[in-house]
Amino acid sequence: MKQLPEITVKAVVLGVLLSMILAAANAYLGLFAGLTVSASIPAAVISMGILRMFRTSNILENNIVQTAASAGESLAAGVIFTIPALLIMGYWQTFSFQDHYWIITGIAATGGLIGVLFTIPLRRALIIEEGLQYPEGVATAEVLRSGEAGGAGLKFLIQAALIGGAFKFAAEGLRLWGGIFSGAQAVGRSFASFQFNLSPALISVGYIVGLNIAALVFAGGVIGRWIALPIIALNHDVPPDVLADSANAAVSYIHNHYVKFVGVGAMIVGGLWALINLRASLVRGIKSGMDVYRNVKEKGAASVERTEMDTPLPWVLVALVFSVVPIFAIYMTVVHSVVISALMAVFMLIAGFIFSAVAAYMAGLVGSSNNPISGVTIATILSASILLYILKVYGGANVGPSAAIFIGAVVCCAAAIGGDNLQDLKAGYILGATPWKQQVMQGVGTISAAFVMMPVLWLLHSRYGIGIQVNPNVTPLEAPQATLMANIAVGVFEQNLPWGLIMVGAMVAVAIIVLDKYLEKQGSGFRTPVLAVAVGIYLPFHLSTPIFLGGLIAYATSGVWSLHTDKTNQSGLLFAAGLITGEALIGIAMAFPLMIREFTPWKSIPTEFTLFDTAPLGPWPGVVLLAGVVYLLYKVALRDKTNTP
Repeated sequence: MKQLPEITVKAVVLGVLLSMILAAANAYLGLFAGLTVSASIPAAVISMGILRMFRTSNILENNIVQTAASAGESLAAGVIFTIPALLIMGYWQTFSFQDHYWIITGIAATGGLIGVLFTIPLRRALIIEEGLQYPEGVATAEVLRSGEAGGAGLKFLIQAALIGGAFKFAAEGLRLWGGIFSGAQAVGRSFASFQFNLSPALISVGYIVGLNIAALVFAGGVIGRWIALPIIALNHDVPPDVLADSANAAVSYIHNHYVKFVGVGAMIVGGLWALINLRASLVRGIKSGMDVYRNVKEKGAASVERTEMDTPLPWVLVALVFSVVPIFAIYMTVVHSVVISALMAVFMLIAGFIFSAVAAYMAGLVGSSNNPISGVTIATILSASILLYILKVYGGANVGPSAAIFIGAVVCCAAAIGGDNLQDLKAGYILGATPWKQQVMQGVGTISAAFVMMPVLWLLHSRYGIGIQVNPNVTPLEAPQATLMANIAVGVFEQNLPWGLIMVGAMVAVAIIVLDKYLEKQGSGFRTPVLAVAVGIYLPFHLSTPIFLGGLIAYATSGVWSLHTDKTNQSGLLFAAGLITGEALIGIAMAFPLMIREFTPWKSIPTEFTLFDTAPLGPWPGVVLLAGVVYLLYKVALRDKTNTP
């Protein structure tokens, strides 16, 4: 059989462009909703639609494109979960191109490349010998094989993107309706409330992750909003000015200052549980990977099939050594100490390897979209903060919480890319791709996306505010993970973490873990991964409710708890991905006038397009139109099921 070309000029160019675009889209989604989704399937569909215009395109080229493109969305998660914490904690006052561009780009590029390098030795162990499923990798391979998505699939993606973009612009650009349907009522000293974010993207997130995860996120929201918050309100006073504003304002205050730390406790336990639960498998996997490389060295590369050729291990080790240099330089700008910077770099390498392996293993079980990146980052920042605090108190080191964030940022980027890398390699394994070529393109996609992360953060913060209010009439992006990272790092150094609430969250997490083990023993198709519930407790309730609705739609149209292995919902997945992409790209586009005014002579260009100061009919037009979007998603998803023989 003739070997098909994989890395071609057109595949590289398209992969780089898609990596940048999807990185921007997922950065917005993650800062807005606290969740990111895999971009492998839409990238594969777009690639087939575009490369089909070239007579010489083939399936392995399309696989190379999605390999590079998916790196962008994964790297975005690593950046947005950590870097904005430096802004939220006040270490940086704003994002400055002059001061911060190369720092952020260096962290993103180096952290992402470390993630690629760390997971190379794990490919054979986890994909072949462990036989992990890697659901999104399997789904991507099926999309590439079928060719169906290149026709009707691309149509659904584009249609949904137009709908999602128009919905976003009408709601936030023109302000034709309010973005959140909410109501709260004081009940004695406590409160009752309900919220629903009118976002097609959030419903799409719930659809993509499936009812199992969506229900758990919602369950976390119920625990936080309907159980913990009323109890906390009875024991903690709300400032009079907040109370006088509205019941909704009081509910938000209690959630932000108290309930979130219950989620913190649950996330810490969830991250530690992931490490404990996977320790034996990780040791076996690493040992197996090393044995393969030892055999290659003894018998020669010719003894290994093309489809089994990874990047040579000596090259990996050399690249890892060189990767420490820029990270050490960045750490020097923070602590101004060679010894402390070296210790931070060593800690980063150890944590990066452990958590990249954890992320790679977890992605094989639950997929990249559900990968507990925030959980492993919490564990990193908490342990790094404690270590640095000890060095400060007992060693006189001039360090603060920002140093822990810098460590966590590199580890988070590495872990995010690590999980994504194995998904792509799984798809390549199914399709007969060359592993080392995919690993090269993973690096290309990572570096490409790294160069756009700083401009995207600047745009979003200038337009919306990331975790903090910058424009009085614009709701800031929640940035839940970054806010959490800032709270943990600062709390360790100031010794003011509310450990009582954190312990409550930890106990809730233990109970959920016990339930999950029971369900596993019973062979149940429904499981309770603790980090999904922990994220729901931490997120504002208005983000959890539409995610749950999306999960219900997924179950109603497929009859399965998770869509990742269900081949009959390809059109629904693509339509949902289009809604996310359209809303996210318009969210980015609405910030572009700020960049034009900042860096061009056109200082009078308008940056607001609103028709009204406040939505004249409140959220109700959005409720009606969102119901129409939900119906469209339902019909498109049902189409696959009814057309299946």
